[in-house]
Amino acid sequence: MTERTSPASAGPTSAGGPTSAGGSTSAGGPTSAAGPTSAGPGRRPRRDRHGRGLRGRLVPATVPLARTKAEIFDDLVLDTVESLERRYAKELAGVEFAVEDVPPDLNVYDSDVLEDGEVPLARLLPGRPGRQEVPPRIVLYRRPLEFRAMDREDLADLVHDVIIEQVANLLGVDPDELSS
Repeated sequence: MTERTSPASAGPTSAGGPTSAGGSTSAGGPTSAAGPTSAGPGRRPRRDRHGRGLRGRLVPATVPLARTKAEIFDDLVLDTVESLERRYAKELAGVEFAVEDVPPDLNVYDSDVLEDGEVPLARLLPGRPGRQEVPPRIVLYRRPLEFRAMDREDLADLVHDVIIEQVANLLGVDPDELSS
């Protein structure tokens, strides 16, 4: 919600603008020249046009409803990656894991892309050794994965399976060997 003030309800001004000798504005709310409702130059008013204070969060940050789908997805990816890094710390030392909302719009995808039909779910970008060393990177696409999951548990399983498959491709091992 955006906060708007019109010149008539902005409070006292110095250039002969609307002032109120009775201590109230034309909207009927009480104000004072130095009170908390006046907004000095460069300051926002502390009350909205209806006389209410600024609104805060509707849900406390500690409540699960305050978490976005992207934050929940990131946590699922992090849980799977942490469990893999505990077992394969040396092999995954330089690997980066990333999450993007949607895959890039390409006509043809390389063999490094894990697809479901025509929609990519993840991508493995192998690293390039040399002067400008680029570490290997596994990118998961959040929206296509969320679309295929029925609920949060199904999404967690799908994210786990996709990461396992991409890490297995990177390390050159069978995915069943990593998931056991």
